[in-house]
Amino acid sequence: MSTATTPASRKVHRPRADALRNRERIVTAAREMFVEHGLDVPLDEIARRAGVGNATVYRNFPDREALVREVVCSVMDRTAEAAEVALAETGDAFAALEHFVHAAADERISALCPMISSTFDQHHPDLEASRERIEQLVEEVMGRAKAAGQLRPDVGVGDLLIVVAQLSRPPAGTDCLHGDRFVHRHLQLFLDGLRAPARSVLPGTAVTIKELRAC
Repeated sequence: MSTATTPASRKVHRPRADALRNRERIVTAAREMFVEHGLDVPLDEIARRAGVGNATVYRNFPDREALVREVVCSVMDRTAEAAEVALAETGDAFAALEHFVHAAADERISALCPMISSTFDQHHPDLEASRERIEQLVEEVMGRAKAAGQLRPDVGVGDLLIVVAQLSRPPAGTDCLHGDRFVHRHLQLFLDGLRAPARSVLPGTAVTIKELRAC
């Protein structure tokens, strides 16, 4: 008796290209609007900016928590990709670190802080995987700069991520979009302070990932 698999049973259902594009547009629109207006922005406004119908949003994301989680993971994954690009650079290790920091700021990583702390389960497997990936990659980028004697040894991954988040977040009461023009200027001032040899003694100890998660 033949056990050959029929064509019908071998068929794998994959999302159509247009469905994938719609999902990406929804995530991009949500990311922009969460940064501009906060997490309470109406989902129909997100649908309008993405150029899709409300039904398409709910077909991809059954509730706000699912959409927010996808936005957070998307930003973290893109930031991790920026770290991978930095690691692939074969020249100046500190320059690679600088490139990563500026790229992370462009991803609006600062917008993740209120999303992660107030919206959903911080231990969701998707979030944990994205977070662990970026933490490991940033540690490698910083480790390479330290090994080259270019990065002061008394700073940790937590120090870097906290400052990038704080400096890329617009001050309270200011226009978010107008504040963007200061971000890279202030980040460069911070980066100059990271160069070895250190010109001062930092209070306390280097902030680790474990400490950062406990904040």
